[in-house]
Amino acid sequence: MQDLKERTFAFAVAVGKLVQELPYSTLNKAFTSQLIRPASSVGANYRAARRAESEADFIHKLKIVEEEIDESVYFLELLKRFNPSYDNKTDYLIDEGTQILRIIVSSINKALSK
Repeated sequence: MQDLKERTFAFAVAVGKLVQELPYSTLNKAFTSQLIRPASSVGANYRAARRAESEADFIHKLKIVEEEIDESVYFLELLKRFNPSYDNKTDYLIDEGTQILRIIVSSINKALSK
């Protein structure tokens, strides 16, 4: 399995490439502006979690990752709705984001049960 650090980075890169490809429209501009920040924040915050100073700090930082990836999936779903010709790309990113979300939630639950 690809390391989550690499996977979250690849997710941000793939989102960036999608954003560059989408046609200009008022909606796309608004939604992509909202998407870029959390999509790139997922990997940055995951890296910060790996350097956590305590178990509580680790959980707190993973909770931020959870929020950011969930927000990313939401804006990808909106972009999919308004850009049906990009379904293959948005479907892939929604699936990848959902998989990352599940991994993060599982990691949080595991850390909380310790």
